[in-house]
Parts: sequence; structure tokens; C-alpha cells
Amino acid sequence: MAVPGALRRQPANRGLVSHCTHHHIVVFLLTFFSYSLLHASRKTFSNVKVSISSQWTPSPRNSTAPELQPCELWNSSHLFQNSEEATLFLGTLDTIFLFSYAVGLFVSGIVGDRLNLRWVLSFGMCSSALVVFSFGTLTEWLHFYNKWFYCCLWVVNGLLQSTGWPCVVAVMGNWFGKAGRGFVFGLWSACASVGNILGAFLASCVLKYGYEYAFLVTASVQFAGGVVVFFGLLTSPKEVGLPELGADEDEASVEEDAHRPLMGSDDVDDDDQNYSIQATDNGNQPKAIGFFQASCLPGVVLYSLAYACLKLVNYSFFFWLPFYLSSNFGWKEAEADQLSIWYDVGGIIGGTIQGLISDVLQKRAPVLAVSLLFAVGSLFGYSRSPNSKPINAVIMAITGFFIGGPSNMISSAISADLGRQDLVKGSSEALATVTGIVDGTGSIGAAVGQYLVSLIQENLGWMWVFYFFILMVRNHLFKKFFVKAQFVIGCSCGNMRTVTP
Repeated sequence: MAVPGALRRQPANRGLVSHCTHHHIVVFLLTFFSYSLLHASRKTFSNVKVSISSQWTPSPRNSTAPELQPCELWNSSHLFQNSEEATLFLGTLDTIFLFSYAVGLFVSGIVGDRLNLRWVLSFGMCSSALVVFSFGTLTEWLHFYNKWFYCCLWVVNGLLQSTGWPCVVAVMGNWFGKAGRGFVFGLWSACASVGNILGAFLASCVLKYGYEYAFLVTASVQFAGGVVVFFGLLTSPKEVGLPELGADEDEASVEEDAHRPLMGSDDVDDDDQNYSIQATDNGNQPKAIGFFQASCLPGVVLYSLAYACLKLVNYSFFFWLPFYLSSNFGWKEAEADQLSIWYDVGGIIGGTIQGLISDVLQKRAPVLAVSLLFAVGSLFGYSRSPNSKPINAVIMAITGFFIGGPSNMISSAISADLGRQDLVKGSSEALATVTGIVDGTGSIGAAVGQYLVSLIQENLGWMWVFYFFILMVRNHLFKKFFVKAQFVIGCSCGNMRTVTP
């Protein structure tokens, strides 16, 4: 007698609780805080932009640098004639970082599927910490100021930081199946927002001693985190003798349901189910899927393009929100840093709640669409926020809920869905590669956006920056336009074949 589908899914859902061990908790916490520390070091740069701009444009009336008395020391930090030039260069550094970060994501995803994820993640964290220390602390201690040196360091930092996200998502995907994945990954993806909050808190605490100490503190904590990851992270259940994901679900006849992405019939054409990607694997040991094969998986290109628009907006808030609050409302830099935390608080709540709703509905796309419709309204409202900190904080949190939530879902739960779908045959090592493609494409969009934000703000003002954000969010809502294009691309891949339904 056939068992109804709803009943067949129950063992998988209960498996989330019954199969959860202390190893799962340790993996959750280690991956969570490792990426939080990476984001904290990035957030430090955005939180001290006002201080850096003042340091790079000294003048006799510059109250932020009263100790620069010797003429040669004064002139050594005189990189720009005015604050506008310094602001444009800061935007250029953001763009440089994101472009190198995007390129690194494509590479790191491939490397992560072929090397030990723990080694790659630990190396990226420790090396990035040294670069951040050199950029913000060492150069200030040595009074060495050079635009080209800053650019080179930020390129290297982007490449090293790119090792983080593909590795942590792949490790989480190895330990947690589709049962409750929306909620688990929604809660876990708050790591970026927690890192932003941590970075803002650390920067605001030590900023009075000089911006170089903000870089020193975050770099030190990140380096220590990399050491802990190297000695403590378990990349997959088989390292401690636990069954791989899907083994128990095979026994319960739910393997297909446990690995299929929750994208629904509306997201991917039904005909896509008649195709599968065959990884070249003649042995018993699974091999990593190729970059082109991963790109051909249904939904990968679609969500990558959509994420490019969404990450542009999300990272613009990440890089420019404290600067916007200081320059537009005249609030102190430390106060602006602390107030910007509310955007990340909204993102944490949004990612968790929306992930839980997507689990209940067994679909993710409708949740994203509804959230982004409200995001358009929240962006319009925030652009007209009055000069009131409580009101600004409330609208900021609402905006983070509807923008940060979908961003977290695409970069974590949906990336895991795409990398674990049944169309990957003969290979279980696709998760890091797929995650790198999705997040790398998103970072390219974010990189272009940061330079555009600085240009729009300089020539048209902040109001037009928010109009630009609204346009990008609306572009995300048109993602169904790319469904047929994704299907055509998939059909043209040489490694796809027809499978009997």
C-alpha cells in the first residue's frame, strides 16, 4: 500500500531532532562564529570611514588629528585635497574588495570541494586577519600612507576572505539535511549580521583611541578564531563515524524528498526534471563536480543573477549606512555605528522567520517575492526618515527584515538546496562550488553597486541612491523572466541527458 507523501516526509522532519548530536551543535557554532568574525573585520572598515577620511585629508582645523604637529608627518598623511575625494576613494576600495572577493568566491568554491574545508577556512581567516592588521593598524603606527599599497592590500584581503562563505555553507550542508533546512539555515545565516553587530560594537568601543585600534582588535579576534577552527572543526559526519546525509533517509524511503530543492514547480520548468548532470566518476569515491556542470544545474544561474541585484542593496547598507547617518544627519560616528546595528537585527529576525515559513510552505520563492515587495515600500519609507534616532532605528530594522532576510535565505538555504539536488548524479561534492557561483555573482553586482553609490551620492544626493536601491529590488522580482533562459542553458550543456520519468 502506497504511503502518502505527507506521511513519508514525517521521518525526515523528525530526523532533524532525533539525529542531532553534540557534534551538530559544535559545527553550527564554529561555522557561525567563524564567518561572524570575517564579517566583523569587514564592518570595521565601514564603521571608521569618517575617521579615515579625516586622517587622509588633514588641515590646520582638523580637530580629529591634533597631534600631527611636525610638517613632514602632517604631509605624509595628506592623500587628498578634500573629503569628497577621500569618500570617492573609500568607495573605490569597497569596489576593489568586492571584485576580488567575487573572483575569489568562484575559485574558493572549487578549491573547497577538492581540499579539506577546515584547512581552507582556517587559512583564509588567519591570513585575512594579518592583512587587515597591516591595512589599518601597521600603516598608521608606521605613518605610512599610500593609495596603491591600500589597494593591493584590499585586493588580497578580498581573495582571502572569499574562502569563508563557500566553506562554511558546505560544512553546514554536510551536517544538516533538507528537513528544517530553511529554519536552521535561516537562523545560522544570521552569522553575517551578528558579525556586523560585533564589528560595530568593537569599533565604537575603541574608536576614541584611534581607528587603528578598531582594526587591531577585530584582526586579533579573527586570527584566534582561525586557530580554533583549525583544531576544532569537523567538516562532515564521517569524520566521527556518523552516517552521511541521506543514509538514514534512504532507509526511510525519503532520499529524493530530502535532497530536492524547495523551489517549487513555479521556479523551475517541469521539463527540467527530465535532465540530470553526470559527473565523471568511475570509482566509489565521489568526485567534485566541475564549474561548468555546477552552472548548468537548474536554478543556479537564475538565483545567481537575482542575488546580484539583492546583494548590491544589502552590501550598500553594509558599507555606507554609518557614513550616511553621519553625513546626512550630522550624528557622531560612534552613535551612527551603534544605530546601524538595527539593520542587522532586522536581517537576523527576517532570515529566521522567513526560513521557517518556507519550510512550512515547502517553497522558498513565494516567501522571497512577498518579502521583496514589502522591501520596496520600506526603502521608500527609510529614504524619508526624519532626523530622529528612534524612528530611524525602527524603519531601519524593518528594512533589514525585508532585505536582509531574503539575502540570507538565497546565500545559505537556497544555495544548499541547489548544491544537494537530485540532478547531481555520481558526485556529492558540489555544494561549495554552487555556493561560490551564487555568492560570487552576487558579489560582482555588489562591487559594481558600491562605485555607483559613491557616484550617485556625489552628483545627485542620497535620495537618488535609495531610488537606485528600489530599482535593484524590483529587478529581483523579475527573476521568473530568466527561467526559460536557465532551461535553455541547461539543455545546451553537453553533460545533460534525458532520464526516464
